Amino acid sequence: MDLSYSPEAEVFRTEIRSWLTDNLPPGWFDEGFQMSGDARKKFNEEWPEKLFGGGWICATWPTEYGGKGLSIMEGVVLAEEFARAKAPMRGDFFGDTLVGPTILQWGTEEQKKEFLPGILKGQTHWCQGFSEPNSGSDLASLKATAVLDGEEWVINGQKVWTTQGHNADYCFLLTRTDQTAKHAGISYMLVPMHQAGVEVRGITQPDGTAEFNEVFFNNARCPKENIVGGLNNGWAVANSTLAFERGMSATTGYRRFEAEYLLMVQEAVENGKICDLTTRQRLMKYYSKIQILRINGLRSLTSTLNKTKDLSIAALGLTNKMFWSEMHQESMELALDICGAKAMLVDASIGEGWPGVGRDKRRAGYPVSPMMSAFFFSRSETIWGGTSQIQRNIVGERLLGLPKEPKASGE
Repeated sequence: MDLSYSPEAEVFRTEIRSWLTDNLPPGWFDEGFQMSGDARKKFNEEWPEKLFGGGWICATWPTEYGGKGLSIMEGVVLAEEFARAKAPMRGDFFGDTLVGPTILQWGTEEQKKEFLPGILKGQTHWCQGFSEPNSGSDLASLKATAVLDGEEWVINGQKVWTTQGHNADYCFLLTRTDQTAKHAGISYMLVPMHQAGVEVRGITQPDGTAEFNEVFFNNARCPKENIVGGLNNGWAVANSTLAFERGMSATTGYRRFEAEYLLMVQEAVENGKICDLTTRQRLMKYYSKIQILRINGLRSLTSTLNKTKDLSIAALGLTNKMFWSEMHQESMELALDICGAKAMLVDASIGEGWPGVGRDKRRAGYPVSPMMSAFFFSRSETIWGGTSQIQRNIVGERLLGLPKEPKASGE
């Protein structure tokens, strides 16, 4: 792998650092910096506009669609500097990371002109309507239907685990438009959420958050022209979206785990658990896995830049999501063991530096600590973006050439 950066990339890094210094709140880089709830809310509301003004939202997109047309390496440097500063880099995750790139790849010019500007400005919020109560791992068995009525599709059905559905303006939705075919009967639609016939119900989690939702469509409407990639071609389009979701940034994905590792070490030092040999071994095992994730990210980046992808790189792509999600679940169990009985306290003062501190809480009077929120969320990470079980099937069948998993009797 190549660990060096070109002089041009380093000049660009300096530019990004200067912009972040000028635009983040005063004191942001100071040790122990915290924002009150009101200040954090105001920052979250104003930050997308600043990002758009700097041209940093979807900066790798082509200039003709509002991006900066950054090179791969410039995009990497951009991501690294925002991660280093712990600054939000996107207006809307589902918009600029999932459906935006999908529209760029599959959408018509009219769709690009209609939907991409709102994503770039951080003004349009999206959610993903794929999973259903009886169509999770076997996504192609989905039952939600869309029937053409003049110039509109009429949609009926239910989706589940629809993250941020309660805040979304649009849903990129998989529906069945041909009852006679399975994979070849699915279409990918861009459906308005603010309309009669769309009901969103939050599913409250153990930590009081309700970012997952059920969404019910009862004769909801969608313009005829809002199909992406063509009628009954939704399975191919959806796989592109899933590929974006399952990936993690090559040289920044490890950073959130490294930050959590440091928080664990800090807690272990304060309560004396650092002197326990088993705890020390488990901490070093986690640290080693973080470094494996970091190094494999550099391997993937080097291969992409040199256009030298081989079987080992393909294996990294297929196993990456499975590796980090299972690693993180194991590490959060370590965090609980380090905190001991203290972890069971309903006390928001535990783990203020953990990423769960900013999550959307809906259960009043139940201030689960940010560390516990991170623990609960880690349980979902082996499910969303492709379950570990499905990922293992993909590795076995596509990479190792093993026969397909036997079907249960009667299927």
